[in-house]
Amino acid sequence: MIQKIILTVFLFILAITQVLAQSKTLKDYNIQWTTPGVNSQGSMPIGNGDLGANVWVENNGDLVFYVSKTDAWSEIGRLLKLGKVRFSITPSPFKEQRFLQELDVQNGEIRISYGDTKIKFWVDAHHPVIQTDIQSNKPVQVQVTYESWRKERRQITGEESRSFWGVGENQHTKDCDNVIFQEPDIIVSNNTNKIVAYHHNAYSIFGKNLSIQALDEFSKSSSDPLLNLNYGLLIDAKGLINRSDTVLISQQPSTHFQINVFPLTKKGSIEEWQKELLTKANAMKAISVSKREVAHKAWWKEYWNKSYIFISAKNTKDSVEAENVTRAYILQRFINACGGRGNSPIKFNGSLFTVDTYNRNGSYKALDADFRLWGGCYWWQNTRLPYWSMLVSGDFDLLKPLFKMYMDNLSLRIAATKKYYGHDGAFYPETMNFWGTYADGDYGCNRDSLKDGYVKNPYIRYYWQNGLELSLIMADYYSFTKSSAFAKDTLVPFVSQILSFYDQHWKRGCDGKILFDPAMSLETFHTAVNPLPEIVGIKTVAEKMLQLPVPFTSKEQREQWTKLIQDLPSVPLRIQGKDTLLAPAQEYSNKANSENPELYAVFPYRAYGVGKPGLDMALRTFAARTHKENGGWQQNSIQAAYLGLAEDAKKMIIESFSRRDNYFLFPAFWGPNYDWTPDQDHGCVAMIALQRMLLQYDNDEATLLPAWPREWNVRFKLAGPGKKVYEGEYENGKLLQLKNIKKLSNRTAYVKKRYKNIPFSLDSKK
Repeated sequence: MIQKIILTVFLFILAITQVLAQSKTLKDYNIQWTTPGVNSQGSMPIGNGDLGANVWVENNGDLVFYVSKTDAWSEIGRLLKLGKVRFSITPSPFKEQRFLQELDVQNGEIRISYGDTKIKFWVDAHHPVIQTDIQSNKPVQVQVTYESWRKERRQITGEESRSFWGVGENQHTKDCDNVIFQEPDIIVSNNTNKIVAYHHNAYSIFGKNLSIQALDEFSKSSSDPLLNLNYGLLIDAKGLINRSDTVLISQQPSTHFQINVFPLTKKGSIEEWQKELLTKANAMKAISVSKREVAHKAWWKEYWNKSYIFISAKNTKDSVEAENVTRAYILQRFINACGGRGNSPIKFNGSLFTVDTYNRNGSYKALDADFRLWGGCYWWQNTRLPYWSMLVSGDFDLLKPLFKMYMDNLSLRIAATKKYYGHDGAFYPETMNFWGTYADGDYGCNRDSLKDGYVKNPYIRYYWQNGLELSLIMADYYSFTKSSAFAKDTLVPFVSQILSFYDQHWKRGCDGKILFDPAMSLETFHTAVNPLPEIVGIKTVAEKMLQLPVPFTSKEQREQWTKLIQDLPSVPLRIQGKDTLLAPAQEYSNKANSENPELYAVFPYRAYGVGKPGLDMALRTFAARTHKENGGWQQNSIQAAYLGLAEDAKKMIIESFSRRDNYFLFPAFWGPNYDWTPDQDHGCVAMIALQRMLLQYDNDEATLLPAWPREWNVRFKLAGPGKKVYEGEYENGKLLQLKNIKKLSNRTAYVKKRYKNIPFSLDSKK
């Protein structure tokens, strides 16, 4: 009898637990700490898309944060911090009562309470300002201190120069003979009620960089993006006055302080920068805080309402894993929002949230917060991954900085193609400065015996995949948004140049097919003939372009793309035992990296997958792949999802979302893996894989639950092509309902076949 009662109680508790798990909302995934972070490795991230901060509380009760901006580019193209800020409260409330620091992801703010003091820290979603509200039951004094580590000019050498990829000391810059310096910041003197600090680029590597790459003519007609660039901040607060140029103190104790940090990046004279900074700060202060706060919360509400994934499960082990995956997905999407709406795209190697390594051991210890391994260049292999996660999540506005950077550089890349190869079209470097060129060391500075366009770095010599893959992201963006303006102004102008390059760069062989030689297969096989990623990528992109409405393209373009597809060699295959598998290229050798180029046919190019011809061969290829690593930019989990391998994808996602950097307290600071912490590739690969387990698409059709494990229940809302939104709930092996969609894809027959007895209850509302 007792055993029956115990069993009944247990089942009741389990049922309640399941109900609670299924009804969880965003606020249940806020991050709460009951002890201070102590140093920067115990910081929380927050931002508004362009302006970010790492926030922590030290053991003495001081609130400290680094300030970052997406366009604070140094003289040599390194992304710098704007500085470090410290708030000290007297008497310190820290010793009095329980400490609580909470990241409220739903509203985009950090709340801290200790003693009689409550602090709200937020970065306005619509205005460039960091606002800190300090409220105390008892009157307190506040001191604000600005801290800069760039106090004097110093040469950077050794391991620290790895933060200057292609410019500093590393394996590909030995012939460049560069001496690299860190230049000092400037603190404005003699202020009475504010702190003003900035960095001014008095010189630039831009001209020399273009000259090395035989693009001098372009440099004469282009504006140097680095020279005379000013970036910095203003700090002020009502009731605070200067004790020194870097310290503000309260004139008298008060129960409330509002402290503002206003940033600005602007080219021109220092005087112009200061004038505009003050003008903008005053304009923002004229807007009521309550009005700004309402708009701020509305932006975050709209952001989270675009899409969501909440996973739960029956048994304890599955439930814990589901909770961890849900939390990690939410936090990575939060980080994407914090750094994804700026004047520059997201940096894969840390985004806005790199910190110092003073408390870290290993090769890169005791370095300042400007350090990020692999430097300031945009490496496409890494840059692309956060952006692939933004389509299904409906975060279309976050894709715009990526598109803008590549479009801004299109004329330069057309000029470089004509200069180097004498034909039309455009190609982009794999490792690219934000203004569109190779890093000096990658291209090679000593050109005495080299032809223009020949790249010294063998890892990227013929690696031009970025143009094709970005073309597919753009084509998908159009499929999702159906924006005619985007198709006319961005998609067709960009992709037509990329396809022209591939059409004209190589000769046709005896069979009339393009002979891709010399070529390489990603960074892995440095010598290749007819690489698979090029063949499958060109076909996928060209077919997508041919499906555009006729008014967007010309007859000549459509004829060119049709012939280009016809002129492609067949997809490379290899024989292993008795099995026919996809191959990295027709011929391939000189292996040097750890990718599986043959699986680009699965992702990103989606030529093989669930419900498509050749799935069995793709599955065999996946099983026989050389590199099975999971983490960083490795794509195995995404490819498993596209192949319908639910358990494989699930296992890798769980593993990825369980591996944060152990030096950090924040649970979604991944890395350093291949790159640097917080590694944006690691979290976004797992995001993409999770999304593709739930929804896959082609053209205007979507497949639901193509790789979803039965043991996971899920509530989801995801974007699909054709402006469709798929919102539903899958529980105990059944898809209970879908709503807010125009129609289901006719490929849902696959879902029914895979998950027998699933009832489809559909609401066809638009």
